[in-house]
Amino acid sequence: MGLLDGKVAIVTGAGRGLGREEAIALARHGATVIVNDIGASLAGEGTDVSPAQEVVNTFKAAGGKAVTNGEDIGDWQGARRTVAQAYDQFGRLDILVNNAAAVLSSVRHVLTGDEQWFDEIIAVKAACGPAHLKVILETGELGSYDVVRRASEIAIAAGADFIKTSTGKIQPAATPPVTLVMLEAIRDHYYATGRRIGMKPAGGVRTAKQSLHYLVLVKETLGDAWLTPDLFRFGASALLNDVLMQLEKERTGAYQASDDFSKD
Repeated sequence: MGLLDGKVAIVTGAGRGLGREEAIALARHGATVIVNDIGASLAGEGTDVSPAQEVVNTFKAAGGKAVTNGEDIGDWQGARRTVAQAYDQFGRLDILVNNAAAVLSSVRHVLTGDEQWFDEIIAVKAACGPAHLKVILETGELGSYDVVRRASEIAIAAGADFIKTSTGKIQPAATPPVTLVMLEAIRDHYYATGRRIGMKPAGGVRTAKQSLHYLVLVKETLGDAWLTPDLFRFGASALLNDVLMQLEKERTGAYQASDDFSKD
């Protein structure tokens, strides 16, 4: 008997990459999975339901239960239809894993100031209610510091509470220069409005020594007020391992083997 027998899950962005692996893991434990993916390119262009269908076919061949969903969950009606599919076909929805998101990774939209991005972030912020909204810029695709600055300004003006460099899937992810550009956008917004925006560099920060470089950037650009988890966080699981190794070294006087620490 599987841990998730009888449960129904929606996994968005499940045709490829991390979403696909999450869907596989849920199915392996017995869940019925609605595999959502519009099959768009990284620039958000085009549609192709075949990646999602291939995942569904794999599940069915192994005796699992899954159905394809090609809705664009960046559209409110598409999101509603996806949830409705779960209830219409299976009578319930127990798990939702959201990998698909509107990220500011299209240089064309950012450079032209396309209102679509601005309006979409406003709509998501409205749906968040009292919860904080974090907007991922996917800076590795933006190409220049000028575009990163523009993307940061759009996200902040539309209501983001936190801006994040990247998902960590696309390189380069967090770098000190990109982080400085985003911190300066936050600083200038604070000077203009008095509103404090949080910052999260993610991907590429692997050691405690590297993290100190970022903390210095924050202190010198924004001041001590931002040196708090409420306004600055790292998105780096590898960094945690190194911090644990450093703490253990301080306790014992010797570094431990890296295999003694989790890789997850």
